[in-house]
Amino acid sequence: MADLKGIPVVAEPERARSGEKYLTPQGFTAIRDGLKARETPERTGLTAKPPWLRAKAPSGEGFGVVKSIVREHRLATVCQEAKCPNIGECWNAGTATIMLMGAVCTRACRFCAVDTGNPRGWLDAEEPQNVARSVELMRLKYVVLTSVNRDDLPDGGAKHYADCIRAIKQNTPDIAVEALTPDFQGVLADVEQVVDSGLEVFAQNVETVRRLTHPVRDPRAGYEQTLRVLEHAKHHKPKVLTKTSLMLGLGETDAEILATFDDLRAIKVDIVTLGQYLRPTVNHLPVQRFVTPAEFDHYREEALARGFLECVAGPLVRSSYRAEQALNRNNAGIDNSATRSLSDYST
Repeated sequence: MADLKGIPVVAEPERARSGEKYLTPQGFTAIRDGLKARETPERTGLTAKPPWLRAKAPSGEGFGVVKSIVREHRLATVCQEAKCPNIGECWNAGTATIMLMGAVCTRACRFCAVDTGNPRGWLDAEEPQNVARSVELMRLKYVVLTSVNRDDLPDGGAKHYADCIRAIKQNTPDIAVEALTPDFQGVLADVEQVVDSGLEVFAQNVETVRRLTHPVRDPRAGYEQTLRVLEHAKHHKPKVLTKTSLMLGLGETDAEILATFDDLRAIKVDIVTLGQYLRPTVNHLPVQRFVTPAEFDHYREEALARGFLECVAGPLVRSSYRAEQALNRNNAGIDNSATRSLSDYST
């Protein structure tokens, strides 16, 4: 086993443990699950999940088909890398959120389980065509593309992102594309490259309320920076829908959630999603509260009253969850009332 600055480095295929450094197939080091393991993990916060947060184990014929396509075409998916609880439902329905530019992020947000490292300019030149072919094989009508942050690239990967979208549109012209992008360090010309690629929805996540942006997000990210990116995307191409997402349960107050809604509507964001933050490992931020289904319904009503086209809200909602249903005006088919009887759960 190699050693890097006193931290053991393991080489794949021996899978590194959470918080351990390892050597990627491309030859650079990364940290499994995004954050180095702590000598004394923080044990505070809530741990036992309430009943309404239980998701079915991934299985089914559709799940197997998508999994095989993802593996065959060397794709990364945020479904896997971010440990999404909805992977079984989405993959069994033949949908997936494809993560571009590899599975190693240059940032280390304290909520996120995506591996962290410095890819040093590495890109898969075949990815645009691989992604386009995979989308065709999945027979999708709506696809969500997301990516790791690539601060090691001069344009943050904007051109590569746009190339992937154009390849999809050329291969399957009728498909709708949503791009959940990095903030490109606030460089608006890079934002324009992606917005001009033919997509229908441009998304960049604010993630949390202003007060909690740091320490929740990496220092290179920012509340105001995300607002500028979303505002410019809408200004540059008004017909493109803009979208963002907040995690709840990190210690935010009701007043701060409503103030965030106001900030987003002031820049004409069209769609917002709200979901429960779940701690991916003991090295990440602890959960401060479990938001009940009834509370999610209340926040959705507040958002709609402010003029959002839609607010998809629920405990298991993630940025791209049922994204193709976001404009059906029915909370993407999520019925929080079905789980309200479980809300007497006591921690």
